[in-house]
Amino acid sequence: MGAETNTKSLAELGLSARGGKEARITGLSVDSRNVKPGHLFAALPGTKVHGGEFIQYALRMKAGAILTDPEGARIAKAELDASDAALVVTEDPRMALAYAAALWFGAQPEHMVAATGTNGKTSVANFTRQIWTLLGIEAANLGTTGVEGAFSAPLAHTTPEPITLHKLLAEMAGAGVTHAAMEASSHGLAQRRLDGVRLSAAAFTNFTQDHLDYHASFDEYFAAKAGLFARVLPEGGTAVVNMDDPKGAQIATIAEARGQTLIRVGQGDENELRIKARRFDATGQELMFTWNGAAHTARLNLIGGFQAENVLVAAGLAIGCGAEPQHVFDTFRDLETVRGRMQLAATRDNGAAVFVDYAHTPDALKTALRAMRPHVLGRLVLVFGAGGDRDTSKRALMGQAAAENADVVFVTDDNPRSEDPAAIRAMVMAGCPEAVNVGDRAEAILRGVDALGPGDALLIAGKGHEAGQTVGDQVLPFDDAEQASIAVAALDGRLA
Repeated sequence: MGAETNTKSLAELGLSARGGKEARITGLSVDSRNVKPGHLFAALPGTKVHGGEFIQYALRMKAGAILTDPEGARIAKAELDASDAALVVTEDPRMALAYAAALWFGAQPEHMVAATGTNGKTSVANFTRQIWTLLGIEAANLGTTGVEGAFSAPLAHTTPEPITLHKLLAEMAGAGVTHAAMEASSHGLAQRRLDGVRLSAAAFTNFTQDHLDYHASFDEYFAAKAGLFARVLPEGGTAVVNMDDPKGAQIATIAEARGQTLIRVGQGDENELRIKARRFDATGQELMFTWNGAAHTARLNLIGGFQAENVLVAAGLAIGCGAEPQHVFDTFRDLETVRGRMQLAATRDNGAAVFVDYAHTPDALKTALRAMRPHVLGRLVLVFGAGGDRDTSKRALMGQAAAENADVVFVTDDNPRSEDPAAIRAMVMAGCPEAVNVGDRAEAILRGVDALGPGDALLIAGKGHEAGQTVGDQVLPFDDAEQASIAVAALDGRLA
């Protein structure tokens, strides 16, 4: 990724080169193939190869400066010694790059917020943007579903690397976006991608098993999440914390120790935003809650009790950025389901509903199924699978969550990637041996829809908003919501 604008000195980017050498930087790059004369090339440590291996190529492209760690400098010592390029060596080059990117691009939306947690990040960021938009504010959200709202763009990662991220934030600010909500993934936090983002508020949703293919342990995974409050959100910022999660108290302690304003969300008496009661129906829920002890009621046209927590966390972020609380609460009735998150995809002629959700962890699947149960009079049917090249330990646990919380289960392919799809399904089936094994996802959805009687509901879990299925190194067109609509139309005789 390259970036072009006026030149800046290393000092202006908060960097200091060995020997006090100065350089005028013409752009930033993390890919040696994108280096242009005068660029600062960031040679970062990677999971498979160190970026120091590519310093030689960046120098051939006439990079003006190299940013790396001691290991990167050692790898390319001979090439660096023979070069005139300035060398910046730091123990944490990812953090240095993040702040340099922030200084390089300069502008950001005036009010930035971020949400972290295993589940709920996308919904919280999206609901926060919806609240702001309903209040007449130029707002956007960015993450898993790309950039949405007053500014739109595709994203390759939930939390983009710093050069991409800060270029995007500057473009958003230039387009008039004043408020932006972003997802803070554990990968993004661990890799310092958010450092340099000027946050007004940050939120914690929950913490359960995921990404142990990347993080060495639960403790390391949690530390990455906690970094949003321990490092990125400044003193004086607002921390919005779901206290119903077992890790909520730990996050709250970190926030208070940093001098952050705390807005706690949950069912306990101590919470500033307290859930008092909920009543569920086929299309949503009635919510009673309190704000600093004062009672409020609201209609949420959203399926799943956990969506009430997501909405209140989003409300806390909006309030933390200065919105009037009552005005925020008045927007609740107009909030819409996030694409691929408990999304109503189709309804059969007999009244049975089909929902699509992104749940792809044991806890998320259990939460989604249990959240649907109060809305469903009849049986709960489930179609799901597990992704390839990801944490294998969660597959049987997902099967167990399905067996314990759904009435009829179809196990199918998710995104098998480079693994054998049948082997993945077998690992899932170990947790739910009574399930029906159907490899073809379209057929599994058709059979799930066909199983629906009056009062039943089908949940298609795992892929949510995704419009493709990754098989091997190919991404084949596949949309769960679209397939559900086709299946309903075919079975109910609506196809021409």
